[in-house]
Amino acid sequence: MSVFSDKVHGNWNEIKGKMKQEYAELTDNDLMYEKGKEDEMLGLLQQKLGKTKEDIKRWIDSIGN
Repeated sequence: MSVFSDKVHGNWNEIKGKMKQEYAELTDNDLMYEKGKEDEMLGLLQQKLGKTKEDIKRWIDSIGN
C-alpha cells in the first residue's frame, strides 16, 4: 500500500469533510471510499473537478500537514 493510500484510508472522514467544504459540487457518492480503489476515486474526482490526479493527490496530502 502506498503512503497516499495509507493516508486516505486512515483519515478518510476528515478528508471527505474538507473536500465537501472546498468543492460543494461533490456528493457523498462521489466521495465513497473503497480500500484498494483509490485510483478509481481519483479518476472520478478528476472528471468532476477538472483537475489532474496529481493536483488532487497534492491537495489531499496537504490536509492535516
